[in-house]
Amino acid sequence: MNLNNLFYELLIEFEIPDFYAKLINLFLVGLIIILVVVVLNYISKTFIRNFIERISINSKNNFDNFLVANNIQVHLSRLVPFVFLYWILPFWLEDYQTGLIYSNLILEVYFIFLIVWIIRSFLNAAKEFFKTIDSFKDKPVDSFVQVAMILVWFMAIILVFSILTGKEVSTFLTAMGALSAVILLIFKDTILGLVASIQLTSNDLIRIGDWITMKQFGADGDVIEINLNSVKVQNFDKTITTIPTYKLISDSFKNWRGMSDSNGRRIKRALLIKGSSIKFMGEEELSKLQNIKLISDYISQTKSEIIEHNSNLDIVSEIKVNGRNLTNIGLFRKYTENYLVSNKLINNEMTVMCRQLTPTSQGVPLEIYAFITDKEWKNYENIVSDLFDHLLASLSTFDLELFELPSNINIK
Repeated sequence: MNLNNLFYELLIEFEIPDFYAKLINLFLVGLIIILVVVVLNYISKTFIRNFIERISINSKNNFDNFLVANNIQVHLSRLVPFVFLYWILPFWLEDYQTGLIYSNLILEVYFIFLIVWIIRSFLNAAKEFFKTIDSFKDKPVDSFVQVAMILVWFMAIILVFSILTGKEVSTFLTAMGALSAVILLIFKDTILGLVASIQLTSNDLIRIGDWITMKQFGADGDVIEINLNSVKVQNFDKTITTIPTYKLISDSFKNWRGMSDSNGRRIKRALLIKGSSIKFMGEEELSKLQNIKLISDYISQTKSEIIEHNSNLDIVSEIKVNGRNLTNIGLFRKYTENYLVSNKLINNEMTVMCRQLTPTSQGVPLEIYAFITDKEWKNYENIVSDLFDHLLASLSTFDLELFELPSNINIK
């Protein structure tokens, strides 16, 4: 089939010169081919889209929906006009071998990029599909897709150069080996990111949704994306911090996942007690405090132990420093511990403690160490505030004072 004679004889009958008749024939046949390509592209795109939509209606998963969203039907439909063009060109350009050679080169390069677009659409659809599966939601799927696309583009570029130069693929691979030092320098960050992604995944150091803190980058929030080159962290003020992936391997960071996975969120906060307010307790003061339900039994039992201890050693009770005696800070410490244990929001299966730390120039720290069952940030802060509201208000009951730096009101 020689398309060069399709309109040629008709044009000769109109006494058009042979040279111009061939050009006009070439142009008219070209217009027909373009029209056929457009029609084929429309028909194939409509047919493939309808076919995929029918499959998606009958299928039980959403993978085909992600394929459609990533326009894979558009790229697949372009294969039909490509095949037609590749078949028809030798008949159209039979007398123009140079043009045929260059046209085939362009088509072959186009075919390679078309395959790349199809693979890219498929990988992006797979990435979005896996993110809907619970077991993959916290995995760095983006990193694996990016690595796959780098390999696809690498092979595509090698094939394009092979087609354009007419040399074997092995020739370019050999040249790439000779330039490996330059390639490593150019793709240093990408290679580091790839290695870091593999280490992060294999060692389960970080997942999407983890709360991490990395002070050197100002990051303190939730991981929202892990890809080949960077990790995106949404801070609690809604700003986004981007951290190079390999920095999570080379530098230290704090991952709060252990707290999230545990049965409680820790309280570790101290009250600074004014040293001058600490004292031994007398009988009258103990009688009042014995009405407090949480320490009533403790006071009774400890008083009996103290009387027995002091009696055995013939200690005069009027001079309290000579023997054992209850102090207001000791009673408050015991009250605080019992108050925490009795609170339903405190996990009693984990450590519950009120301890006295080393005295400082700003008072005697009385540290509360416990775990709250509700780990959600807002609820946690409300519970902690309620606990310390109560403890601060209870200090005066034990004749204790909170340390405060002097202000203009205190200085006269």
